[in-house]
This record gives sequence, C-alpha cells and structure tokens, in this order.
Amino acid sequence: MIVRHCASAEATQAAGEEFAALLRPGDVVLLSGRLGAGKTTFVQGVARGLGVRERVTSPTFTLVRPHGCENANGVTTLYHADVYRAGSLAEVFDLDLTELIEESAVALVEWGETAAPVFGDFLKVTLSEDDAGGRDLVVEGALVRTREHALTRWAGA
Repeated sequence: MIVRHCASAEATQAAGEEFAALLRPGDVVLLSGRLGAGKTTFVQGVARGLGVRERVTSPTFTLVRPHGCENANGVTTLYHADVYRAGSLAEVFDLDLTELIEESAVALVEWGETAAPVFGDFLKVTLSEDDAGGRDLVVEGALVRTREHALTRWAGA
C-alpha cells in the first residue's frame, strides 16, 4: 500500500499528473472514494500528464469517454469510465471495458470497486478526504509490486 497526501484539489490534480508518468499501455486504474472525494480531479491530472488536450469531465451519463493522448509513455488513448450508474456487475461486463484496453490505451474507472471483478491486474487508487479539506490517495493492487519503487517516489513528492 502506497499513500500520498494532497492538501488541496490542485495538489490532487498535480498528483494525478505525476501518476501519469507511471502508467504503461494496457494499464487499468480503478478509482474509489465517496462522492466528491476527488476522483474526477485526479483523472484530470492524469489526463494532463498523458497529454490529453481536451477538457476532461466525469462521464457519469456517457459511462465511457475516450481521450486522445500525446506522451512519451506510448499511451495513445485514455478511456475514462464512470460505472456509478451501473446497476449490476452484468451491466459493467456489458460495457466491454476489457475490450477497450488495447496495447496503446489505459483506462481509469471511477467507482472502480464495482468493476474490479472484470479486470485481472490493476492499480486501485482510493481517495478519502480529511477534516482540513485535503485528500489521502492510497494505491493498492497487483501492479504495485512491479512499480513499487516508482510509486514510493511518487508518494514522497
């Protein structure tokens, strides 16, 4: 488990931008946290770090939104999904999220705990607010083992 504290929404976006440098094509990041915890704010930072030029908003009503990327990581598409409105695991399966993840794409899935059974290896980022308006970002998952050194540096930033 890797933890990074962010004192503000701006710091959460910056953490997301730095986190983008750790992502590789084919990665899945499941985002968890209560409503308003900063999941979309974190995704906006990741998108900026991956070179997305368009505005990134929560895809609550479209469920999955693709964004073209320009970066040195080899990631050409960011799929931003929000499965909050999915009524069941079967509905999540129907989104074919696993089919979207190709060799040159990454996926960030808000309310990811709902989608976890769909994916094999993933990073899970849980966002929780503190009393001062800051956030703790807790990173877990199978991919942590292979990127622990880089994630530890990221957490200490």
